[in-house]
Amino acid sequence: MGAAEATSVDGVEQFGYKQELKRSLRFGDLLVYGLIFMVPIAPFGIFGSVFQGSGGMVALAYVVGMVAMMFTANSYAQMSRAFPMAGSVYTYAGRGIAAPVGFLAGWVIILDYVLVPGLLYLIASVAMNSLVPGIPVWLWLIAFVVLNTGVNYLGIEMTAKVNKIMLLGELIVLVVFLVVGVVALASGKGHGFSLKPLYNNATFSWGVVFGAVSIAVLSFLGFDGISMLAEENKDSARSIGRAMIAALVLAGSLFIVQTWVASLLVPDPDGLIAKGDPGGTAFYDAARVAGGGWLAAVTALTTAIAWGFANSLVAQAATSRLLYAMARDRQLPAFLARVHRTRQVPVNATLLVAGVSLVLGLYLTTRADGITLMSTLVNFGAMTAFLVLHVSVVVHYVIRNRSRDWLRHLVFPVLGFGILLYVVINAKVAAQVLGFVWLAIGVVVLIVFTLIGRRPTLAGVAANEEVVT
Repeated sequence: MGAAEATSVDGVEQFGYKQELKRSLRFGDLLVYGLIFMVPIAPFGIFGSVFQGSGGMVALAYVVGMVAMMFTANSYAQMSRAFPMAGSVYTYAGRGIAAPVGFLAGWVIILDYVLVPGLLYLIASVAMNSLVPGIPVWLWLIAFVVLNTGVNYLGIEMTAKVNKIMLLGELIVLVVFLVVGVVALASGKGHGFSLKPLYNNATFSWGVVFGAVSIAVLSFLGFDGISMLAEENKDSARSIGRAMIAALVLAGSLFIVQTWVASLLVPDPDGLIAKGDPGGTAFYDAARVAGGGWLAAVTALTTAIAWGFANSLVAQAATSRLLYAMARDRQLPAFLARVHRTRQVPVNATLLVAGVSLVLGLYLTTRADGITLMSTLVNFGAMTAFLVLHVSVVVHYVIRNRSRDWLRHLVFPVLGFGILLYVVINAKVAAQVLGFVWLAIGVVVLIVFTLIGRRPTLAGVAANEEVVT
């Protein structure tokens, strides 16, 4: 048994907390949650950007992205077994390294989690407006926010039930696209079957590939959200890590297959690489080549519902759990730690996320570069937090607990750190600047907390360290 590994789902009490959230989720629920958060059809919405960035090698970008995320999933699995609590990287860095580091990790990942719902609402609202122009973007956005907030307010069990229905719908549309697409290629449409989406000698370079990965990784974000539900997990702590890895493998495989088929159906590959996809319609154009206007419309509508309802629903739930975890440690305002007496959900945190998403989404409708800027910021926040996660594994297991499981506790985290560092370095300059400004603000907040006597501390840390050292 690994050092400091929890052996039961009731492990939250041993870390100084009271079990407040309702334990009702099984492995299957966690897996569905992760798949919905990742969105099995996520490439539909960003296909054109990844195609341009990868020089047409979209499938390769997703292969590299999945490998990188597998190392990260391993680190999540290890830390979720050691600390089966809500809070994700905030909890793992705080308890695996030190509380101030956990605060900064939580601060950075807030950039990811708080921005994601608003970004998703906007993308979906724009897509719905293109299908039903009579209803303005802002009204679609309000409708999505109200609907998702209502479902999350009703409790995690209701969220889980809705997730299963939405996942089934997405998979049906994906299967239809793949079948129609393969039949179209076999009948001579598109560019025929080839390996170019995986490797094209004319455009290949590792710089190009990793630049595309920094965009494609947006599709993989979400498997980590499973860790936010650790205190609502009814099975053993190991289920969290297993669900993450399973969700990553399943979704990643679907990403690779669908982008491979779509790449071979793109009407004008050279034009897409040269001019990009400002309208975000590249995937739907490929679907039109395969099956006509009806398939283009179906894929566009499904994308809008998947991003604006299904994905936003679980993103809002995960974000509220992060705020709840930080608030109960007095690192965010205490009112965010309030749990509904009967629903057993962090009600104030849920409502705050809804409010921020609404304001942010409405603001982004006024910016021409809003979606692009927010996408790169979300990625930057997530990748930076993942870097801290890998360090947490090495410090907690190898340094603090003298683990000799070199593969899972040293080699994999170091490899994952190296790949993600390269991705962060190749991120857009605007995202780097704004990301580091946000981190600097977090450092200032941490200094102020320390000066006024509120240096970050975590319940039960001293006692826990005496047990494991």
